[in-house]
Amino acid sequence: MMDDNKKIVFFDIDGTLLDHDKEIPASTKEAIVKLKKNGVYVAIATGRAPFMFEDLREELDIDSFVSFNGQYVVFEGEVIYKNPLNVEKMQILRKYAEKQQHPLVYLNHETMKANVGDHPFIHESMGSLKFTHPEIHPGFLDETEIYQALLFIEEKDQQTYLDAYKDFHFIRWHSYSTDILPKGGSKAIGIQRMLERLPFKKENVFAFGDGLNDLEMLEYVGTGIAMGNAHSDLLKVADKVTTDVSKDGIKNGLESVGLI
Repeated sequence: MMDDNKKIVFFDIDGTLLDHDKEIPASTKEAIVKLKKNGVYVAIATGRAPFMFEDLREELDIDSFVSFNGQYVVFEGEVIYKNPLNVEKMQILRKYAEKQQHPLVYLNHETMKANVGDHPFIHESMGSLKFTHPEIHPGFLDETEIYQALLFIEEKDQQTYLDAYKDFHFIRWHSYSTDILPKGGSKAIGIQRMLERLPFKKENVFAFGDGLNDLEMLEYVGTGIAMGNAHSDLLKVADKVTTDVSKDGIKNGLESVGLI
């Protein structure tokens, strides 16, 4: 029987666990070790695909995570929830995007493929995550379950997609790229699925984030903590705001809520 007062913390990755140079600050590593010693359950909640943060999970010894902004959830190494994109509806979007010469990248839990061979928007935005341009495989969408797609467009071109493809949820993460998720998909949904396995009281659930894809998560959990470097919209919904990720943001945030 689980302790009624046991606590859990969900951490976003980019801009939260990883600093602006995509490194884990030493103070963050130390804080997570302390957190575990204090009996707090630690999990990740990210927009990234599982293959994109294997090294991080290994380094921090974390085996429960919400990935693809809630579409693929793993609890202690076991897949407990998956919600792939609707193939037929994605094929319709693809047809339009190809006409407009807007590139796409498709992701499953193991890899990612692009529908074009070389594009500056893909280089620029994937490079910001320290990933190279994925190899071309235009038919990848038709062959496997896709949990997230990336559409490479500037913000000025995004509204057409928002108006025409209501079955999808679009979240911008870079000036040249936006995530495509199933409508209603969010990290909060993924966290709900994990909490079905872990009967935590709502007030004992904490989350740290910095981006627009963290909004629902910070609103859903008992205590939502925004990083000092967070998007301004996040600051409005957070219960607490900590310092910048590169200024001991995780350590200071955990201390401010008495977890370490």
